[in-house]
Amino acid sequence: MYLTAPEQQALRGVFALLAEDDRDEREIRERLGQALLDLLHADQFASFVWNAAGNSFGSRVAIHMDPANLDTYAQWHQHHDPITFVLQSRRRATRVTEVMPQRELMRTPFFNDFLARDGLHWGMNLHAFEGDRALGDLRIWRRKGRGDFGDHEKALLDLIEPAFIGALQRAQRAAAAAMPSSHAPASSDALLSAREQEVARCVREGLTDKEIARRMAVSVPTVRTYLRRIFDKLGIERRSALAALR
Repeated sequence: MYLTAPEQQALRGVFALLAEDDRDEREIRERLGQALLDLLHADQFASFVWNAAGNSFGSRVAIHMDPANLDTYAQWHQHHDPITFVLQSRRRATRVTEVMPQRELMRTPFFNDFLARDGLHWGMNLHAFEGDRALGDLRIWRRKGRGDFGDHEKALLDLIEPAFIGALQRAQRAAAAAMPSSHAPASSDALLSAREQEVARCVREGLTDKEIARRMAVSVPTVRTYLRRIFDKLGIERRSALAALR
């Protein structure tokens, strides 16, 4: 595999990042995303962790993507996504065009109502697993004018995968070691601030955003900001998943 001088330099930076032991999982994915945009000549990046129990992708990290558009992915598009679960099943770096021809993808609501809104056109995914447990994914996209990814970019991403998996595993072990069982949170609400706990209780009562805003004497956008923070902290994406947690 031939590497240009800039690629060699970028890869050294990637492996140095993934060898560090003082980063949490979220920071690892975010910093790696920044590095991959440079290495792979890409424009947008997103990363999620598949939650099998909640049947959803959570713990969102994104670069150069509109948070409001990503919220629609959490609420709707991930459940009507024609490509990601196929890409996930490959367990290796895979171009979107390998699982669906570009012209066919461009006719879908997923493309027109979600991807195109942020200029995502050519995509490549890598979904990292430890056995059957999903650790996190890497979703790299280019704008239309850049052209599709090739076998060289796929090989670069596959080369990074073992170090990416190792970094996530070490971060998980460090997080577990930093929280002795005697100090483990008694419930999911222990991870939330007092105001976030109040919002969570309202959701579990079945209140709408407007009703929560009236009860807490805040605006609806403030309620939605609290909800996004709650979802990020708990690694979930849907109100139904929050309502099910205790």
